[in-house]
Amino acid sequence: MKKSVFSFLTLAFFWVSLLSCHGVTNMMKSPNGNILVNVVETADTKTVSLHVSYARAGAPQIRAIDFSQLGITMGDTNLHSFSLAGFQEGRREKIDYQMISGKRSHCSNEVNTYIINLKDDYSNKLDVEVKVFNDGIAFRYVSKMSGKISVGPESTVFEVPDGHSRWISEWDWNQAYESLYPRTSSAEAKHYQLPALIQSDTKCFVLVTEAGVERHNSAASIYGQEGKSSAYTIRPDENAIAVENFTSPWRVAIIGSLSDIVESTIVTDLAPENRIGDISWIKPGVVSWIYWAYNHGSKDFQIVKQYIDMAAKLNLPYVLIDAEWDEMQNGGSIKDAIEYADKLGVGCLIWYNSSTAWVSNGAPGPFYRLNKPEDREREFAWLEKMGVKGVKIDFFKGDLQETMEYCIDLLESAAKHHLMVNFHGATLPRGWQRTYPNLLSTEAVRGAEWYNNGPQFTEPAACHNATLPFTRNVVGPMDYTPCTFSDSQFPHITTHAHELSLTVLFESALQHLADKPESYYAQPKEVQDFLSQLPSTWDDTKLLEGYPGDYVVLARRKGNKWYIGCANGSSIDRFVTIDPSVLGGKIKGVQLFEDDDPASHTWRISNPHNISNPIKCYPRGGFVMVVDVK
Repeated sequence: MKKSVFSFLTLAFFWVSLLSCHGVTNMMKSPNGNILVNVVETADTKTVSLHVSYARAGAPQIRAIDFSQLGITMGDTNLHSFSLAGFQEGRREKIDYQMISGKRSHCSNEVNTYIINLKDDYSNKLDVEVKVFNDGIAFRYVSKMSGKISVGPESTVFEVPDGHSRWISEWDWNQAYESLYPRTSSAEAKHYQLPALIQSDTKCFVLVTEAGVERHNSAASIYGQEGKSSAYTIRPDENAIAVENFTSPWRVAIIGSLSDIVESTIVTDLAPENRIGDISWIKPGVVSWIYWAYNHGSKDFQIVKQYIDMAAKLNLPYVLIDAEWDEMQNGGSIKDAIEYADKLGVGCLIWYNSSTAWVSNGAPGPFYRLNKPEDREREFAWLEKMGVKGVKIDFFKGDLQETMEYCIDLLESAAKHHLMVNFHGATLPRGWQRTYPNLLSTEAVRGAEWYNNGPQFTEPAACHNATLPFTRNVVGPMDYTPCTFSDSQFPHITTHAHELSLTVLFESALQHLADKPESYYAQPKEVQDFLSQLPSTWDDTKLLEGYPGDYVVLARRKGNKWYIGCANGSSIDRFVTIDPSVLGGKIKGVQLFEDDDPASHTWRISNPHNISNPIKCYPRGGFVMVVDVK
């Protein structure tokens, strides 16, 4: 402990000394004063940087994160070396809006907005718009050049104190954001994905991500720098794009305690408001999903019927008919499947290949039905006429500008035909769920389907599950496809209660249950009833306790019910105590789902009167508690 305290004090002294050696020109702060951003101009290197500190409840300020280099290439100008040309003081803004999906239905925040005016030696100008929230900061580059210009590489650098923990995933080969988030203490010269979680201090964490990806800009990832274990560079996936009136996506740092990180809505706070108009037709819900158990099952009408029957029996509103439905046989077609589901009161979601990346070498179809505007219009109109409720679109081509434009085209066209959307093999949502509320889920995660891909997911899955609420799921809905009690091609070693908890821990407005029908039918009636009544949208979210990879206890409220999920990511027993005061109101009733004997996969289901009694979580175990309050 003494060594840790010494490390943080040394770090704080270094940060103060660093500022004293440079020109601290202006200071920006959050509405509550907890976050300070110093604008630092370094004359000898002609750079401007942002040094961010954090404090809470009158405690001393500590270094949270440094954006030690700002810069972007525009036209023939490499805007990395510049000086301050002006500074516009902050204007206060209150943010208040409603969400169909996400961490809470009513979102509110406060922010101070500043403008930093920069220029280089040739009078080229660039603005940096900075927003300082009570729970983080965001900034973006705004071009001051007229006409259509070529926007090249960005060289925004952020620095993490060397030796401090960070959870960050390597860029995966298919650009689908499906890597693990291992805990490390230094950067390597590798390509990484957003988001990145950093522990800057014992009580301060920072989640680096982005928001506000539009038609004119591509999404970014990050690179570790050769020979610098503390520095990362943010770079768009596109090397050069030509646009007018360029504005970059927001570079975002959510800052504070782990609860501040998990509960933050900054990503959607920064997103443009609803662009699709009427949203009364959007109905989130729980979905039965065929792929995990059968891979090519959507070819088989009889298997598809089993999952429709499962949705009807468990009172789930939807069934997803996955890839290759255009080749359906064994007694029926896609039309027959839709009609069969309709008779049972089950809505159909169906799958499409985006036809931008994987279209050969065994790729599943249907292909090329959505790429051209006229084809997309015809296909979506047919789906609407057939009564289909939504689409899952898969296998996108990275984070290029053309991919961002294609995704937006899909969302806008789908909305015209009252179709909900789920993107797979795709980028992070980055706030699109507010701008296009028909986007109800996005994969961008190593989820349960990885039990199909090989044996490598079995061992790290529990730790990964206890990391995702602090990393990937912070930034938007996540289609992990949870709650698998049986085994797929490769086994899992998480307990039944751990698996059930994932339906609460992982936010997704279309929550796909991945297991076989017979596996759910084999569970106690109480478990089946829980799944039948499971919300997929929430009125509030609270992190009760946890640490990335070790364990997580999260409470989500729907109406007067709190759903509390706990996942133990470790291989040791853990005891968790729930403080009833954090739920508010008087407790009317409680239902607790625990593991009785993990080895035999038996349940202990009870109605405790005192929810503050310690609950045992077995290794890789968990629990779910449902609490009625008034």
